[in-house]
Amino acid sequence: MTLTVRRSIAVQAIVTEKLKEEMKAELEEGAETTQRRIDQMDFQSRRFLADLQRTDLTQAMSARRQIEAERRRQEAIVEDLRKQIEEAEKLELGSEFPRGTIEGVVDINQGDDLFKKLGGSQIVVKDGIVVEVREA
Repeated sequence: MTLTVRRSIAVQAIVTEKLKEEMKAELEEGAETTQRRIDQMDFQSRRFLADLQRTDLTQAMSARRQIEAERRRQEAIVEDLRKQIEEAEKLELGSEFPRGTIEGVVDINQGDDLFKKLGGSQIVVKDGIVVEVREA
Protein backbone atom coordinates (compact mmCIF):
# COMPACT_ATOMS: atom_id res chain seq x y z
CA MET A 1 0.00 0.00 0.00
CA THR A 2 1.29 3.47 -0.92
CA LEU A 3 0.49 6.54 1.12
CA THR A 4 0.96 10.06 -0.24
CA VAL A 5 1.95 12.66 2.37
CA ARG A 6 2.89 16.33 2.31
CA ARG A 7 6.39 17.50 3.09
CA SER A 8 8.33 20.74 3.24
CA ILE A 9 10.94 21.39 0.59
CA ALA A 10 13.61 24.01 1.19
CA VAL A 11 14.21 26.54 -1.56
CA GLN A 12 17.81 27.73 -1.88
CA ALA A 13 18.67 30.62 -4.18
CA ILE A 14 22.03 31.18 -5.77
CA VAL A 15 22.96 34.79 -5.03
CA THR A 16 23.11 37.00 -8.12
CA GLU A 17 22.97 40.78 -8.52
CA LYS A 18 19.36 40.40 -9.65
CA LEU A 19 18.44 38.47 -6.47
CA LYS A 20 20.18 41.03 -4.27
CA GLU A 21 18.29 43.87 -5.95
CA GLU A 22 14.95 42.02 -5.65
CA MET A 23 15.56 41.28 -1.97
CA LYS A 24 16.53 44.86 -1.22
CA ALA A 25 13.48 46.19 -3.09
CA GLU A 26 11.14 43.86 -1.14
CA LEU A 27 12.70 44.84 2.17
CA GLU A 28 12.67 48.57 1.36
CA GLU A 29 9.01 48.34 0.40
CA GLY A 30 8.25 46.62 3.70
CA ALA A 31 10.14 49.28 5.65
CA GLU A 32 8.38 52.11 3.79
CA THR A 33 4.96 50.52 4.31
CA THR A 34 5.63 50.08 8.02
CA GLN A 35 6.89 53.68 8.31
CA ARG A 36 3.72 54.94 6.61
CA ARG A 37 1.71 52.88 9.12
CA ILE A 38 3.62 54.57 11.97
CA ASP A 39 3.01 58.03 10.50
CA GLN A 40 -0.70 57.32 10.05
CA MET A 41 -0.94 55.95 13.59
CA ASP A 42 0.77 59.10 14.96
CA PHE A 43 -1.63 61.38 13.08
CA GLN A 44 -4.75 59.50 14.15
CA SER A 45 -3.63 59.01 17.75
CA ARG A 46 -2.96 62.74 18.32
CA ARG A 47 -6.55 63.62 17.52
CA PHE A 48 -7.94 60.61 19.40
CA LEU A 49 -5.87 61.30 22.52
CA ALA A 50 -6.74 65.01 22.50
CA ASP A 51 -10.45 64.16 22.46
CA LEU A 52 -10.05 61.46 25.09
CA GLN A 53 -8.08 63.72 27.46
CA ARG A 54 -11.04 66.08 27.63
CA THR A 55 -13.33 63.32 28.87
CA ASP A 56 -11.17 60.82 30.79
CA LEU A 57 -7.55 61.62 31.64
CA THR A 58 -6.83 58.17 33.14
CA GLN A 59 -8.08 56.36 30.07
CA ALA A 60 -6.13 58.76 27.86
CA MET A 61 -2.90 57.96 29.72
CA SER A 62 -3.55 54.23 29.35
CA ALA A 63 -4.29 54.62 25.65
CA ARG A 64 -1.11 56.69 25.17
CA ARG A 65 0.98 53.90 26.74
CA GLN A 66 -0.60 51.33 24.44
CA ILE A 67 -0.05 53.53 21.38
CA GLU A 68 3.57 54.17 22.35
CA ALA A 69 4.16 50.43 22.83
CA GLU A 70 2.73 49.72 19.37
CA ARG A 71 4.84 52.52 17.90
CA ARG A 72 7.99 51.01 19.42
CA ARG A 73 7.03 47.59 18.04
CA GLN A 74 6.54 49.02 14.55
CA GLU A 75 9.82 50.97 14.78
CA ALA A 76 11.61 47.74 15.72
CA ILE A 77 10.19 46.14 12.58
CA VAL A 78 11.52 49.02 10.45
CA GLU A 79 14.94 48.71 12.11
CA ASP A 80 14.99 44.95 11.53
CA LEU A 81 14.13 45.44 7.85
CA ARG A 82 16.93 48.03 7.52
CA LYS A 83 19.39 45.51 9.01
CA GLN A 84 18.17 42.86 6.56
CA ILE A 85 18.80 45.30 3.70
CA GLU A 86 22.39 45.72 4.89
CA GLU A 87 22.78 41.94 5.13
CA ALA A 88 21.39 41.49 1.60
CA GLU A 89 23.97 43.94 0.28
CA LYS A 90 26.74 41.83 1.86
CA LEU A 91 25.64 38.51 0.31
CA GLU A 92 28.42 36.91 -1.70
CA LEU A 93 27.66 36.33 -5.37
CA GLY A 94 27.42 32.64 -6.20
CA SER A 95 26.68 31.59 -2.62
CA GLU A 96 23.40 29.94 -1.65
CA PHE A 97 20.78 31.73 0.39
CA PRO A 98 17.64 30.16 1.93
CA ARG A 99 14.55 31.68 0.29
CA GLY A 100 11.90 29.75 2.21
CA THR A 101 10.02 26.51 1.87
CA ILE A 102 7.32 25.14 -0.34
CA GLU A 103 5.04 22.20 0.17
CA GLY A 104 5.30 19.05 -1.90
CA VAL A 105 4.06 15.48 -1.77
CA VAL A 106 5.91 12.20 -1.53
CA ASP A 107 4.79 8.59 -1.74
CA ILE A 108 5.53 6.46 1.32
CA ASN A 109 5.67 2.68 1.05
CA GLN A 110 6.18 -0.02 3.61
CA GLY A 111 9.90 -0.37 4.30
CA ASP A 112 10.77 3.24 3.38
CA ASP A 113 12.93 5.35 5.66
CA LEU A 114 10.28 7.89 6.70
CA PHE A 115 12.74 10.54 7.86
CA LYS A 116 14.74 10.29 4.65
CA LYS A 117 11.56 10.63 2.57
CA LEU A 118 10.25 13.61 4.54
CA GLY A 119 13.41 15.60 5.14
CA GLY A 120 16.36 17.04 3.35
CA SER A 121 14.81 17.85 -0.02
CA GLN A 122 15.88 21.10 -1.63
CA ILE A 123 15.24 23.01 -4.81
CA VAL A 124 18.07 25.30 -5.92
CA VAL A 125 17.13 28.27 -8.11
CA LYS A 126 19.11 30.93 -9.90
CA ASP A 127 17.10 34.04 -10.82
CA GLY A 128 13.91 32.00 -10.51
CA ILE A 129 15.09 29.12 -12.72
CA VAL A 130 15.47 25.68 -11.12
CA VAL A 131 19.09 24.57 -11.53
CA GLU A 132 19.11 21.57 -9.19
CA VAL A 133 16.82 19.33 -7.16
CA ARG A 134 18.46 17.70 -4.16
CA GLU A 135 17.13 14.70 -2.31
CA ALA A 136 18.53 13.57 1.04
